[in-house]
Amino acid sequence: MKDTLLTDRQKEVLRYRKQGLTQQQIADIIHTSKANICTIEKAAMENIKKARETLDFLYTLDTTHLCTIEKGMDSLDAVKKIFAEAEKPGIKIQYDTISLINKMRESNPEKFRGRYIKEDLEIYINEDGDIFIS
Repeated sequence: MKDTLLTDRQKEVLRYRKQGLTQQQIADIIHTSKANICTIEKAAMENIKKARETLDFLYTLDTTHLCTIEKGMDSLDAVKKIFAEAEKPGIKIQYDTISLINKMRESNPEKFRGRYIKEDLEIYINEDGDIFIS
């Protein structure tokens, strides 16, 4: 039984991509076609997305929906909104402004373009002030 959602081949391809190799360079190294590398990489990214969505669900089980950060919002304004919404029920957020921006970006890098949010973000909070973003 495998221990991850990724096959050994998917992990190998992602490691090579992380090193900056092109799909063609990887295909040459592992003796396959560029099209096959593309398929392997796409399947790996889909598996990672499913795993992330599953973890998001798990992490938000014991949380309350705090707010939605709308597409197009500046990340600094988003943080102000999050702090203001948490203040209403009297919950102290565990992060400062910079840490919260970093947490938002790290949890959903594909939803950011520079300082701006490209897609809506759902913000959840637990009673300890920890934030979860999906």
